[in-house]
Amino acid sequence: MFSKKNEKSVNDFWREYEEKTGEKVLKRGLGKYVSGWNEFDKEKLGGTWGLVITTSGGFRFHHFPQYNWIDSFTRFSEKEPPKEKTIFIPNDKIISTEYIIETKWWKKIFGSLPPQLFIRYMDESETLEKTLIFEAEYKEVI
Repeated sequence: MFSKKNEKSVNDFWREYEEKTGEKVLKRGLGKYVSGWNEFDKEKLGGTWGLVITTSGGFRFHHFPQYNWIDSFTRFSEKEPPKEKTIFIPNDKIISTEYIIETKWWKKIFGSLPPQLFIRYMDESETLEKTLIFEAEYKEVI
């Protein structure tokens, strides 16, 4: 009743994503950007949700613009539509990664932190080490 004939399958989306980037997707998940990327921090985009993706060429975070129900009422006054936001760090700039999932049952109950992804990398000038932080559910891709 509510199905769309032009709707893409999940497999089609990832196949097209790999074609567009020219890189194989190794891991993927849904994540929330916390901090560590100058452009996002300047625009106060902490809490931005998107796809967290490890590819054969590096690490990617891809936020797709969307309107919420409040935006639909105010959209007529908006000058330009929201834009996609992306982060890409090539493999040669990544120093280390750490994915932390709480495994102690009592900490899960009393302090339920989401899994966290930390990526230490060298900035564009290659003089400063930075850390990207995400809250992310990261899944292996088969």
